[in-house]
Amino acid sequence: MVFQRKNYTLLMGCLVLITIGYVIMRMENEVDGFISLFIAPAFLLAGYLGVMYAVMWRPAIDDGSDAETSQ
Repeated sequence: MVFQRKNYTLLMGCLVLITIGYVIMRMENEVDGFISLFIAPAFLLAGYLGVMYAVMWRPAIDDGSDAETSQ
């Protein structure tokens, strides 16, 4: 499988952040409001960066080639 459980968990959490960002931007309903200009974009940025991290995250591969254990 390409993605693991952690990838899907991170992806769903980030999608929730993106949804919250758009919802609070719409709730204020003002172009020059504090929430629309500062808070909602922070949620959106965190959500989109988190989506990129969730897609690119891969577990560390343990190949057993540690120098101390092979001696």
